[in-house]
Amino acid sequence: MRVKVQLFAQLRELAERSELDCDVASGASVRDVWQALCARHAALTPFSGSVSCAVNEDFAAMTATVREGDAIAFLPPVSGG
Repeated sequence: MRVKVQLFAQLRELAERSELDCDVASGASVRDVWQALCARHAALTPFSGSVSCAVNEDFAAMTATVREGDAIAFLPPVSGG
């Protein structure tokens, strides 16, 4: 199954792209998408414990199930005041 991945801020810079397609097994979770992405772009791996995600523009848990054609966004942690 294919989903569209969107990367923001530092994640986009590390992967050298803002969007890409990702193939995962049927019934995959957002975490599975993230792990597939890290396998392709190892520089993203340090963010595994702190990245936020959204599915189709709604914030989601890493355990959320994804469907064919979903847009999965990953955002690095944000700090500041």
